[in-house]
This record gives sequence, structure tokens and C-alpha cells, in this order.
Amino acid sequence: MTLDWSNLWLLVAPPLVGGVIGYFTNDLAITMLFRPYRPIYIAGMRLPFTPGLIPSNQSRLAKRIADTIMGSLLTPEELQNLARRLLQTERIQAAIHWLLKLALDQVKTETQENTAKVLGNLLQDMVGQSLPRMLKVWARRKDFLETQLNQIFDQVLLEFQLSESQSQQLSNWILSSVLPPDAIRLMIVDFLTDRNIQVIDETFREKTSGTYWVVANLFGSHNALVRLRSFCLDERTVSNTRINELISALDIQSRLQEWLQNFSLQNLPMSTVRQLRRTLRETVQTYLQARGPEVLQNLSESINWYDLATQLVKRLQSSEVVANSLGLVSDELALILERYLERDLETIVIQAIPILNIDQVIIDRVEATSPKDLEAGIQGIVRTELRAIVNLGGILGFTIGCLQAALLLIQ
Repeated sequence: MTLDWSNLWLLVAPPLVGGVIGYFTNDLAITMLFRPYRPIYIAGMRLPFTPGLIPSNQSRLAKRIADTIMGSLLTPEELQNLARRLLQTERIQAAIHWLLKLALDQVKTETQENTAKVLGNLLQDMVGQSLPRMLKVWARRKDFLETQLNQIFDQVLLEFQLSESQSQQLSNWILSSVLPPDAIRLMIVDFLTDRNIQVIDETFREKTSGTYWVVANLFGSHNALVRLRSFCLDERTVSNTRINELISALDIQSRLQEWLQNFSLQNLPMSTVRQLRRTLRETVQTYLQARGPEVLQNLSESINWYDLATQLVKRLQSSEVVANSLGLVSDELALILERYLERDLETIVIQAIPILNIDQVIIDRVEATSPKDLEAGIQGIVRTELRAIVNLGGILGFTIGCLQAALLLIQ
């Protein structure tokens, strides 16, 4: 068989035309998936296949994507596994430590007014409201504060003894503020009533004997005591001076200081100490049961909680103990949270899925994406695969064209 070279184009044209058609047809089909982005109207009629397949079905595509992800990828079991990987003890510990440190830094850098106000309200509610109610409940117990009060008595009061300087200060205070000469003068006047003078005189006459009996019955003590009372009433300044001289002459301050310095409950008999301890416990218990809530409420009203909270916040800002305790606190909280998650993680995930509403988030996100951005995203993911489809169309068209040329050649 001889080939007519003038008809060579009949053999070459089918492969070339088929390759071009196959290539550009697939490229056009892929392009029509995304473009045009908006419908095109001519003479009031919308052209077919406008907008492209994906823009015209974006809502349905979003629903299918969300169903696929939630049905195959983000299943409850997979979410539980993901939560376990995210909520490992080390990660939880690091997160809690970061949050605590962030909160501490926030307290250090921001104004203290709001923090102090909140803390002050909490302290006021606790001392003025919560603690009195709790005290009412505790006070009904028969052993209320029994151990604590006994411990305070045995370890503090029983072993307490004034030092030399403390006894000196206390004796000076007693003689200058509690029992000054004028107070002693008034005590003498109040004591020497007519009845007391009569009782003293009669007792002195009846109980004395010997030389003292002669003095008591001949001279008596009635007139002397009456003159002493009159002198204290009429000569106040002189009486105070004489009392002060008497205190100095008798060295009352030194004797009182020595007695205070040597005084200790340990020197008392054991039965007396036990009675004192029981009396102290019963007195404190009775007082707290009767007036404890009222005292706490009055104390709460008398304290400036805002100033106190401000001082606490300032102390918190500069406290090294708080900064050094963040690691320990975060470790303990992480262990507590881990035990809780081990028990209730499945329930938490099941309850969290409807709250998170992940499928609706996916739908809203896909629908909110413009067709141009959607095309760029899909092209960025499967650009190589889409280009391979275009090339494959050209190869198939060229192959079919070769087959047609071969048939023509055979014919």
C-alpha cells in the first residue's frame, strides 16, 4: 500500500486535534468548577453553568464537608483520644502554672483598686457573715475549743513569767495610772464609812489583849479613823503628797515589781492550777457561745477591709513565698484535674460536642469563604492532581486521535 503524502494531514490532524480538545476540555471543566464566581445574565436570562459548580452549591458543599468531618474524622472516640493527648499531666501542669503566673503578673502590673475591693468584700463577708454562722454551729458542741484552750493555758499561760523590764513597766503603770495617790485617797475615803469605822473600832476593842487592849479601850480607833477621813476629804493636796511620800518610803514600787517578776502560775498548788484552767475554758466557751457571733459582726464593722485588702495585695505582690509556691500549686491542681478527667472525660466530651457545635462552625466558615478564596484553597491543596487531570485529558485525546489516524490509514 502506498501513502499519498498530499493526504498526510488526514493522519496528523486527528492526534493533534484530539490532544488539544482533551487538554482544554478538562482544563475548562476544572475551571468551571469554580468560575464564574457570580451568575451571568443576558437579556434577563441567566446563562447555564453560571456561577460555577462549587459557588452555586457552596451551602450544600459546606454541609457535606461538615458531615464528613464529624462522621468520619472528629468522632466522639477520636475527640476523646485528642483530649487525652492534649490534657496530659505535663501539659495541664504547664498550663496551670502559666495561668497562675499570668494572674500574679496581672496583679503586680495593674491597679490594685478592683483587686483590693473584691478581696475586701470577700474578707468582710467571711468574718462578718460566714464565720458567725459557723461559730453558732460549733458552739453547740460540748468540747468546743476544749483542746485548743487547754493547750493555750498549758503552753502559754502556765509558763508565762514577766521579765525584769516588763515587771518594772507594769509596776510603774499600776502606781501611776491604776493606783495613783489621789485614787488611793478616794479609796480610803470610800472605805472609811461610819459603819466600817464602828466595826473596826468594836473589833479592835474586843479582839485585842494586853497593852493593845488598854490602848484600844482607853483611846479607841474611832476618833483616829474619823480624823483620817476628814483629813483626806479636806486636805486633798496634802493627803496626796503624804500618800506619795508613804509609797516612796515603803518602797512600794520595788516590792510590787519584785512580786510581779516572781509571780508564776507554776508556783500555785496543782489543784488551783487545774481549777484555773477549767474556769478559763468554761468562761471563754460561755462567752463565745453567748456573744461570739455578735463580737465577730462588730469586729467586721469596725475594720476597714479595703485598707486591709490593699495591704494584703501589696504583700502578695512582693512575696517570694507566693512566687515559689506556684509550681507546687500547679502540680497539685494538675493531679486533681487528671483524676477528674480520667473518671468523667467521656461524659465531658459528649456534653462538649453540642456546646462547641463544630459542624455548624465548619458550615459557617465554608459559607463565609468567598469563591475566589475557596478556589485558591482547593487549588493549593490539589494543584498537582488537577494539573495531572488536564494533562491526562490531552494524552487521552491524542491517543484517540492516533487510533482514528490508524483506522484511516487501514482504510
